[in-house]
Amino acid sequence: MKEQRIISLWSGPRNVSTALMYSFAQRPDTSVIDEPLYAHYLDTSGAQHPGREVVLAAMDKDPDRIWKNVSKYESPVVFIKNMAHHIAGINDEWFSIPVPILLIRDPEEMLPSLQVQIPRPTLQDTGLQHQLDLVNKFRKSGVNPYILDSKKLLMNPPEVLSELCEWVGIDFDESMLRWQPGPIPEDGVWAPFWYHRVHESSGFQTYRPRTGAFPEDLIPLLETCKPIYEQLVNQS
Repeated sequence: MKEQRIISLWSGPRNVSTALMYSFAQRPDTSVIDEPLYAHYLDTSGAQHPGREVVLAAMDKDPDRIWKNVSKYESPVVFIKNMAHHIAGINDEWFSIPVPILLIRDPEEMLPSLQVQIPRPTLQDTGLQHQLDLVNKFRKSGVNPYILDSKKLLMNPPEVLSELCEWVGIDFDESMLRWQPGPIPEDGVWAPFWYHRVHESSGFQTYRPRTGAFPEDLIPLLETCKPIYEQLVNQS
């Protein structure tokens, strides 16, 4: 019997993380878990996100109990979609998951998309500094995380997913490239507020560079985010 492969994705928002979760959800050997720490994050940070009250009412907020529930999954592959900025106050067991993946995106493309949902985003909301902290934390413990840029994924899904599966230690499955439009049962309760585009999709969207002028009010945040993103790119 093959060893169970537990994958922990640590993404920033608007990074194609939901599409990647949908991709893994197509595998017959895989269970997917959608942002189990979201209510914990909203509760401890006070962040005002779309659907905040719905999430807080529906989900457990205790990271220790959440970990116990997550660790009960017995499928050959478990894919846990996490947002990097949800890590504050969680126990070290979350960092012992053997297969960490960091999904990153150029803030010049990510920030305007994030602003649609959060009108005045901050560095905290991007998760970028948390991702850099996670890389350092994993590497100090002898774990080398896989750093994946969403642009690279969208430009060639079959090749990138094949490489990712090889790194994880599982076979690539062609089913990962397509899904039926609409929600999936594993969606978090926040899906109606955040997942409009992925619900309209049936696979990874073709990469298209952002067009139009960059929002002036986001320029200071972009100047803070860009060097952090470049550090992550250099470590991938």
